Parts: sequence; structure tokens; C-alpha cells
Amino acid sequence: MKRMIIFCMLFFCSTMVLTTASPRTLKYKQIQKKIGDLETMVKDKDAELLHTPENPVEGCLYTAVTCFKKGIQKLQPVSSQKTAEFTKAVRTVSKLTYRDSGEQCESACESYEKKTPKEFLKGFANLMQ
Repeated sequence: MKRMIIFCMLFFCSTMVLTTASPRTLKYKQIQKKIGDLETMVKDKDAELLHTPENPVEGCLYTAVTCFKKGIQKLQPVSSQKTAEFTKAVRTVSKLTYRDSGEQCESACESYEKKTPKEFLKGFANLMQ
């Protein structure tokens, strides 16, 4: 009987550990949610066009993330009523970290096509997936 109880407890604990998401996964999901929130709050008309990396190669992911982080700082809220919420979302997304692979990337941020803020955010969300 004791063995059965111990076995059940071990089984339960191991399944709980396996189903728990890693902190990195949770952080990426939070950032994806904030990017989605920003899409509804960002000023898209008469806004500055931003360099938007699309389908970066493996060695250029660090450059693409850096480019998106710089572009996030240039976004503007659609109305002054949502400024605090907008600023909080921008701050959360700006905390994204990605380690440099050490590979040289041929393309700089300025080499990517400029797009509207909403297209920029969609490109960022695609990269996060």
C-alpha cells in the first residue's frame, strides 16, 4: 500500500513538472500578448515608417530583434487616453533579450524595407513565433 501511494505521488509530481512552462516561454508569450495589445493602440496614420525585418536568416536574428527593439521606441499611441497603457506595453516589449550568436550578419537594420507601424508589429509578432 505504501509503495502504491509513493508511486502515485511520484507520478503526480512528475506530470506537474512536465506541464509547467519554462520562464522563458512565459516571457515570450507575455511579449507576444503585448505586441498584440500595441497593434490596437499604435498610431498608424501619419506615422513614421519603420524598418521591418522579414524572414531573417538564422545568423541575423540578433540584428532583427535589435532592429525591432529600436523601432518599438519610435511608435506613438493613437490617442492620449491610452498613453500610460501604451508606455507600459512598450517597456515590456523592450525588455526582450536575445543572445548574439556571434555570426556576422550581412544585412543592417536600414537594409530592410520600411513599413507602417501595424505591419511592423505584425512582422515582430511573426518573428516571436
